[in-house]
Amino acid sequence: MIDHQRLEGIVREAGRIAHSRWPGDGHNLASWDKTPGDPVSEADLEVDTFLKRELGALLPSAGWLSEETADDESRLKKDLIWLVDPIDGTRDYIRGRTGWAISVALISSGRPLIGMLSAPARGEEWLAQAGQGVTLNGAPIAASRRSEFAGSRIPIDQLPSPDSDLVVVDKPNSIALRVAMVAADHADLVATLRWGFEWDVGAAALIAREAGAAVTDAFGKPFGYNKRDPRAFGVLASSPLIHTEAIARVADRAKDLAQKA
Repeated sequence: MIDHQRLEGIVREAGRIAHSRWPGDGHNLASWDKTPGDPVSEADLEVDTFLKRELGALLPSAGWLSEETADDESRLKKDLIWLVDPIDGTRDYIRGRTGWAISVALISSGRPLIGMLSAPARGEEWLAQAGQGVTLNGAPIAASRRSEFAGSRIPIDQLPSPDSDLVVVDKPNSIALRVAMVAADHADLVATLRWGFEWDVGAAALIAREAGAAVTDAFGKPFGYNKRDPRAFGVLASSPLIHTEAIARVADRAKDLAQKA
């Protein structure tokens, strides 16, 4: 159905374009806020344009849903769609930090078939295919199998007091990279309690699932894709042996925050 080598080449080239504009290598970059606290850069738009053109040529029958493109509801009639975040982790990107990635997923009938992350500033490339496992830089990986919730490694800036039994590890701004950390056993748990979008998790959720992790929204429900409203509340990715406890730990907070948002 799809030329996998060509797809991988397209996503790598998108990563190269982004890396060539990255302030971490001393490049000047124009950036601004789409809305207060929601930054975007000229590189986000350049990568989005490139991916829309090249992925559209690769699979003309597929629809398109991207953070940086106005939503075209004709995608809802498509069985296949490309789900794209041209630069996930724009804050880190703009600040010259390495915690950003190109995120591309191919969705069929509401389920991810292929997920790829390109994080050139970190020298990382993640690739998953449904039912066929996942690789990091070409090598197979397996997710955390931690069975005790206390002491779980979590990429976060600062722990809330109810979670003082957890262990802080380095946090990239990209939520996709944080979920991928669980897939590679670099973290045991990722939890967010805010509204997000399908493009935030499409590729990373498949990567984590194919590595053996459990991935749901903050309420423990599976993600759906190519919905009319492409939002979901929160992400929980973890070792499957602690996922039920993770859902219970955040349940009250998730309910309260979702109602207030």
